[in-house]
Amino acid sequence: MELSRVDENLRVIRANVADAVAKYRRKDETVRIMAVTKTVAPELVNRAVELGIDLLGENRVQEYLSKAESYDKRAEVHFIGHLQTNKVKYIINDMTMIQSVDSLKLGQEISRLAVKNGRVMDILCEVNIGGEESKSGIAPEGLSGLLTRLSELPGVRIRGLMTIPPPAQGDIFLGRMEELYNKVRETSGIAMDVLSMGMTHDYADAVRHGSNLVRIGSGLFGERVYK
Repeated sequence: MELSRVDENLRVIRANVADAVAKYRRKDETVRIMAVTKTVAPELVNRAVELGIDLLGENRVQEYLSKAESYDKRAEVHFIGHLQTNKVKYIINDMTMIQSVDSLKLGQEISRLAVKNGRVMDILCEVNIGGEESKSGIAPEGLSGLLTRLSELPGVRIRGLMTIPPPAQGDIFLGRMEELYNKVRETSGIAMDVLSMGMTHDYADAVRHGSNLVRIGSGLFGERVYK
C-alpha cells in the first residue's frame, strides 16, 4: 500500500469521527483514533504517526517485539489482543495501557510485574458483550465482581472498558455496552474515563454510543495480509 493511501484514509476517518461527534456528542468531548498495527509494516505505521496519530494498538506480543525498534517513538502503545500471563513480562515496560484484561489471574500478573518495575499500569476490562464463545472477555454479569477484585490490586489503575461487539446486530450490542459502561461508572466507585469500542466497520456507530477510543486497522492501512 502506498503511503499516500494512508494519508487519504486517515483524512476520511477523521472526517467521519468529527461528523459523529458533532451529531451525537457534546462539543467538549473528544474521540481518540488508534492505529491497529497487526501485520502492518513499520513504514506505514510511522507514516500514520507523522500525520498525527499518537496511539498504536498491538494484538500480538511476538509481532510487536519484532517491530518495536522500528516504530516512531512519538506514539504511545496499547496492547489490545488476548494476552497470556506468561507474556506480560515482555511488554510491561513498553505499553501505556493494556486493554484486554478479562480475568483476575491476568490482572494479578500485571500487578506483580508493574510493582516489580516501579510503575502503575493503566488497564481496561474487556467485556464479551455478545457472549460469543470465539471471543475473550468477561461476561457482563461477571464484570462487577472482577472490577472489585482488580481495584484492590497494587500497580494497576482501571481506566474503563473495552469490547468487540458481534458484527451481526452490532448496533444493539454497542448500545448495550454503552448502558453497561454508564451503569458501572455510576455504581462501582471507580473513576473510569475510557470506553474503547468501534473498529473499521462500525466506528461511527460506536462514537454515537459513547465510545471515546476507536481502534482502526484495515480502514487506515488497507486489508491485512496474514502470514
